[in-house]
Amino acid sequence: MTILDDLERYYDTVPRLGGARAEDFGPLTLFVQEGGGWPYYARPTLAGAGDGAEVTAEAVRRVRERQRELGVPEAFEWVAETSPSLRAAAEAAGLDVHAHPLMVLATDAEPPAPHPEVRLVGADDPLLPAAVTVPKLAFGAPGTALGEAGPAELAQALADPGTADRAAHVSARLGSGRSGMAAAVRDGVVLASGMHNPVGGVAEVVAVGTLPAARRQGLALGVTAALVADARARGADLVFLSAGDEDVARIYGRAGFRRVGTALIAEPAA
Repeated sequence: MTILDDLERYYDTVPRLGGARAEDFGPLTLFVQEGGGWPYYARPTLAGAGDGAEVTAEAVRRVRERQRELGVPEAFEWVAETSPSLRAAAEAAGLDVHAHPLMVLATDAEPPAPHPEVRLVGADDPLLPAAVTVPKLAFGAPGTALGEAGPAELAQALADPGTADRAAHVSARLGSGRSGMAAAVRDGVVLASGMHNPVGGVAEVVAVGTLPAARRQGLALGVTAALVADARARGADLVFLSAGDEDVARIYGRAGFRRVGTALIAEPAA
């Protein structure tokens, strides 16, 4: 059993624990979220991952038709090394494919020193809505360069009607122990945040983002270190993430993460 095998089982388990139903499309499984929350994706069926199962463009098209019928995102996620045929099939079916470094925390990694402005965020924390919103602004201006969006833009984004629903969903996850969250807070303003989602002995670090105007201050690294510490305290012995790009991967490298593969995401062209 390899690390990539462990990750395949994790990817297959998380949507099921999150309330999604699984629809069978042969070499592909479509996870459909029910009752609100984050939408999920289609990915290789667990029994076929890593054993040479061929995924065709026609299989991808059938899943896309079902996604359109359900009104859910036409999204596919997988690991290049365990499902090598899916990239060509997705591209032949008209999807754009984006590659992201897949990284695992080294077992002997020395954790960075705790950042003085970073703390964990609980289910009832008044800063939870801001912590949920910061990554949305961060991913709107991807990369590591300084940008314009800062506290003023965060305050404006908090007025979005969907913010309360997103915060309620994350609050429920935090309260049930299905997620952990950390944030960098300065003068009462959330500047960076992120989450981890533990399942058994595996935890994925997700949605780590810094307000573009507050980048290059070590805040994302501090948030990541806090998430890793929390995941390990909960019993995770395998912690992993997908980096946005190679520059971001280098930052995670300073936290002890090492590349083990490539995570691929396919979606319609913008």
